[in-house]
Amino acid sequence: MSNFDLMVVGGGPGGYVAAIRAAQLGFKTALVEKSDLGGVCLNWGCIPTKALLRGADMAQSLKHAAHFGFDIGTPTLDLAKLVGHSRNTAKRLSQGIEFLMKKHNITVLAGEARLVDTFTLEINNGTECSRYKADHIILATGAHARDLPDIHVDGDKIWGAREAMTPTKLPQRLLVIGAGAIGVEFASLYNDLGSQVTLIEAASRIVPVEDQEVSTQLEKSFRQRGIAVHTATTVQAIQLSDDEVTATLTDHSGNHTQAFDRVIVAVGISGNIEQLGLETLGVHTQRGFISTDEFSKTNVVGLYAIGDVSGPPWLAHKASHEAVICVEKIAGLGAVKPLQKNRVPGCTYCRPQIASVGLTEKAARDNGLDVRIGRFNLSGNGKALAIDEASGFVKTVFDAHSGELLGAHMIGAEVTEQIQGFCIAQQLEATEQELAHTIFPHPTLSESMHESVLDSLNIAIHH
Repeated sequence: MSNFDLMVVGGGPGGYVAAIRAAQLGFKTALVEKSDLGGVCLNWGCIPTKALLRGADMAQSLKHAAHFGFDIGTPTLDLAKLVGHSRNTAKRLSQGIEFLMKKHNITVLAGEARLVDTFTLEINNGTECSRYKADHIILATGAHARDLPDIHVDGDKIWGAREAMTPTKLPQRLLVIGAGAIGVEFASLYNDLGSQVTLIEAASRIVPVEDQEVSTQLEKSFRQRGIAVHTATTVQAIQLSDDEVTATLTDHSGNHTQAFDRVIVAVGISGNIEQLGLETLGVHTQRGFISTDEFSKTNVVGLYAIGDVSGPPWLAHKASHEAVICVEKIAGLGAVKPLQKNRVPGCTYCRPQIASVGLTEKAARDNGLDVRIGRFNLSGNGKALAIDEASGFVKTVFDAHSGELLGAHMIGAEVTEQIQGFCIAQQLEATEQELAHTIFPHPTLSESMHESVLDSLNIAIHH
C-alpha cells in the first residue's frame, strides 16, 4: 500500500502549486523540499530581484525629482537596507507557502529525494534515509545557473545570481556576462544604483529571444543611460587579483583587456537532474532536461516532470500552469488542455521593461505566414508623457487573413502589467477587428496597445 497518492519533489512555483492542486482534488499528498519552500524563484530569483529593482526605480525617480519640481539634493543609498527589504520579502512569502501546506494538509518532507524504483522515493534529510511509496511522482526540481568554461562563480569577485542579490558593497566597475533576461535586469539594477556597467552578449543582439525591434530599442536605451553594451562578444579569459578582475574580451576586432571590480555570470541554466536516480529507471533526458509529453508525463509510468527541469520556457508562471494541467490530467478531469507554449508570456524587469507573448515578426514570417504589423510609440501616449516615461513602443503581429493575434511585443513603462491583455486576447481567440472595437480607458499606458492594433489596420488615430 502506498504512503501517498501523489508526491512532489521540489517546492518551487511548479512543485508547491502541484501539491496544492492535488490536495484540492482529494489526493493524499506530500511535498519534498531540501531547502526553503518557494524554490529559487521566490527565494533567489523572481521575487527578491523585483524588490531590488523597486529600489533601482526609486533611485531613478529621486535623480529626476527636479523635473517634477522637487529639490531633494543628492540621495544616498543604504545598500544593506535595500538588500534587507529583498530578503525579508522572500522570507514572508516562503512562510506563506508553509501556511498553505498546512491549510491543505500536505505533508512536507525535508531532504533530498532519489528515485529507488517505480513509485518509490528515498528521502535523505542529512541524518537518515526514509522510503515512501506513491502512485504518482512529480519531479519539479528546477534548474541551476550554468558556468562558463574556466570561469566559475567563486562568490567573491565572480558572482552568480545569489551573490548579485546580496552585495555588501556596490561595485564601482561591473561586468555582466550574458544579456538575456537575468543579465539585462542586473545591468539595469546596478546602473541605476550607481555602478559603471559593461554588458556583453555572445549573440548579435541583447535579449536575443525578443523581437528584433525590442532588442534595438533596449540597447539604445541602455547606451543612453551610460551602460557599455558589447554584442557578438565573448570572454576569452578572467584573471583575479587582490583588488580587481581583469577580463579579456573577444569581438570582431580581436582581444581587449579591461579591469572590473566584480563580474556577474548570467549565461543560462541547466536542469537539476543529478542525483535523482533517473538512470535507475531509464528516464529519458535531452540536453540536460527531462523529456515529457504534452501533459508532463515522462517515459516511465507514474513519473512526471514540470517546470524548469522539463525544459523551456524557463518561467515560473509556465511551471505553475504546467503543474495544474499535470495534476488535473492525473485526476482524470475532463477537457484538460495541454500547455500552449507559444502563449506563455515573457516579462523582463529592466528599465525600460519588456513584455511579449507569441511569435516575433521574424518567426511568423519564417513560418510562412502572411502578417500585418501594428506599431505605436509611447511618445504619442498622453499618460506616458505625463509621467515622463515616453520611451518605448507596442508592436503587434496579426495573421493577415484570419486576423489572429500571433504575437505582441512591448517595451516601456509598466508593460509587464499590461501584457496580460494580449494574453487574454489570444486565449479568447480575439481578432484584430474585435480588439480594435474594444474600448480602452483614457488616459492610460494601455491605450498604446489599442493604437498598435489600429495601426495594423491602417486606422491609428494618434499615429
